[in-house]
Amino acid sequence: MARKYEQGQRAESQAETRRRIVEATVELHETVGPARTTISAIAQSAQVQRLTVYRHFADDRALFRACSAHWAAANPLPDPTAWATVADPIERLKVALREIYAFFRTTEGMTANLLRDLPDSPTLQEIAQPFLEYWDAVRLTLDRGWTARGHRRQLTRAAIGHAVEFETWRSLARQQGLDDLAAADLMVGLVRSI
Repeated sequence: MARKYEQGQRAESQAETRRRIVEATVELHETVGPARTTISAIAQSAQVQRLTVYRHFADDRALFRACSAHWAAANPLPDPTAWATVADPIERLKVALREIYAFFRTTEGMTANLLRDLPDSPTLQEIAQPFLEYWDAVRLTLDRGWTARGHRRQLTRAAIGHAVEFETWRSLARQQGLDDLAAADLMVGLVRSI
């Protein structure tokens, strides 16, 4: 009986260590970015040895997957299936952009660092693929129902794509000082004007 108890304690201790490593990684990815996060910094932040990090995560892929899953659980993406039920494309865009911009504000550090580091890391590109596919699905959802045709349709599609970009939100919110509602309304106005 004592042996089972010791094994249980050891498993709990390992799970706790793993959790600290993942949380340290998330914090560093959010503050300095994946490309600038070192195993030494993770170990220091998690209060473990570098070897302990390697014991729990054999490579960057495993560590990035755990980090991504942990972060995504704490920061769920807005749900485009709810927007799809809004028949009017203008109203759908308004509802979606307000939720998207609120998400960007909450996740600004991680999103900015991820997008900055993504082009230089094939492993990060692989792990981020579902995140990138999500934004493709968002654009498709918001693109439905517009009546413009031909060149105007192409412009509408481009304006919607521009409106859902993180850098668009960042420019409007950080450089121009707009709150999320004003930024969303401005982008809806841009799309409507086409």
